Amino acid sequence: MAGMQAATKDQKRKLDLTQFIKAEAVAQGFDLCRVTRPDAIPNAGERLSAFVAAGHHGTMEWMAETMERRSSPQALWGDVRSVVMFGMNYGPDHDPRLLQEQPEKAAISVYARNRDYHDIIKGRLKEIATRFAARSGDDVKVFVDTAPVMEKPLASAAGLGWQGKHTNLVSRDFGSWLFLGSLFTTADLAIDDAEADHCGRCRACLDACPTSAFPAPYQIDARRCISYLTIEHKGVIDPALRPAFGNRIYGCDDCLAACPWNKFASVAREMKLKAREDLREPDIAFLMTLDDAAFRSFFSGSPVKRIGRNRFVRNVLIAAGNSGLASLVEPCKLLLQDASPVVRAMAVWALSRLMDPLEFNGLREQHAGETDDEVMDEWRMAGERT
Repeated sequence: MAGMQAATKDQKRKLDLTQFIKAEAVAQGFDLCRVTRPDAIPNAGERLSAFVAAGHHGTMEWMAETMERRSSPQALWGDVRSVVMFGMNYGPDHDPRLLQEQPEKAAISVYARNRDYHDIIKGRLKEIATRFAARSGDDVKVFVDTAPVMEKPLASAAGLGWQGKHTNLVSRDFGSWLFLGSLFTTADLAIDDAEADHCGRCRACLDACPTSAFPAPYQIDARRCISYLTIEHKGVIDPALRPAFGNRIYGCDDCLAACPWNKFASVAREMKLKAREDLREPDIAFLMTLDDAAFRSFFSGSPVKRIGRNRFVRNVLIAAGNSGLASLVEPCKLLLQDASPVVRAMAVWALSRLMDPLEFNGLREQHAGETDDEVMDEWRMAGERT
């Protein structure tokens, strides 16, 4: 009898704590909150290992370096007993792909058009963690994206959605537009059911990719992904891929936006995740004028700021080269004098696409004294094209 009473008491505590944390999630503005076990993704480590072995992680060496800890929650924290997954909707009020029809404008990924979501979500999770720990007496840890946590497989195991063929999470309620965060705890909580895969035979996301970055369904090669190339990749971008960028200068939403499940999506409720007006469709010409101080000021509080001015302007120049607009020739010429070799290199490429070949060859002769390898390579390749 005493054993049954203890079991009943433990079960009640488990349900009470689960109900409490889910109520806290709602109070903090999260749209979804579900719980899974730390051993719920036994195959995730193997998939990650195959991803890295194929070189699909590109230059993201931290993936290889943290692979063991990333492979399972227990490898990261041996005492964890429950993993709570949170989702916050950041749905846009329009199809972001429509901006491709305006070549004079720059396309910034929907998630980066306002405050850095890492700061918003981590702050909310810390509030929840503090209240939960005080109530339960259990230990807690919170993670948002930058930690070695496989959030998408865990979110799928917890039932927030499923990993689609584009490898991102898809929700039946919010489509492709969910930020994820996690709370690990030593508390024993009630476990939710996993979500089934509802992609079926659809391949809209795969077909939408401008650079064919999906070697197969449920696989991505970051080395061909515009999001990776514009954000994580630090050097010169493969010339063969640049024309496919269009006006995308920070990230890419095409595979997300193409998903048919977005018909159930709603616009973000959190004001800090709604687009700043000046980041909805900024002018390419304006963005090319940003020096380091102006760049930091304009993108204060934005995730865009973390890639730095030089990498950002590199991306803007690719968009300029793809625009076909003669009005951008002079702004591009000014950047031939930039202190950054990668910026100068992309200015060369942009001008080779915007200028009359004879005029461009004359400009090339004026810059014959260039000494940086990446810039000289661009002049040489441009000369071969013209």
